[in-house]
Amino acid sequence: MSDRLTRITTRGGDAGETGLADGTRRSKTSLHFHALGDIDELNCAIGVVVAQLGAEHELRSQLIDTQSRLFDVGGAIALPRSELILGEDITRLEEFIAEATARLGPLANFVLPGGTPAGAATHLARAVCRRAERSVWELLEACPNDYSASLGVYLNRLSDALFVIARRLNVHVDEQLWQQR
Repeated sequence: MSDRLTRITTRGGDAGETGLADGTRRSKTSLHFHALGDIDELNCAIGVVVAQLGAEHELRSQLIDTQSRLFDVGGAIALPRSELILGEDITRLEEFIAEATARLGPLANFVLPGGTPAGAATHLARAVCRRAERSVWELLEACPNDYSASLGVYLNRLSDALFVIARRLNVHVDEQLWQQR
């Protein structure tokens, strides 16, 4: 693989604009960069979870694979009309959610975010994922011919998967449930 990043400081964005992968320049406040920033933040949040898991943890490789898929999502957003379709990835997430939920058993009430440090970090990643999903859907609505709706669907399933992962990471602690007044 060749070096892809030969210069980190380019000064190309000093005027409040930056480039998409297709060469077009856009304001840093555009929907594209809101979505890209939220996806980047989500990837970082998942990295915090991964950093807390042991090298042999059963969820580690799945989370690292998810980080790569988030780079794919970001790459698709950076290159309008890239035709990335995440159907198989969505199916894998749905299968994981079904299997993990069956192992965890039913949930009688809302879970308060917390638990173990890794579980709490995963709950935070789930919340960031929901924001990234909203940003991506906003972009999809504004540019319906440029992107596959599967980008938004993938993030929707990922937030569900992160909820299940947080519950699995907290399986050995008492989950705190919402107590309605």
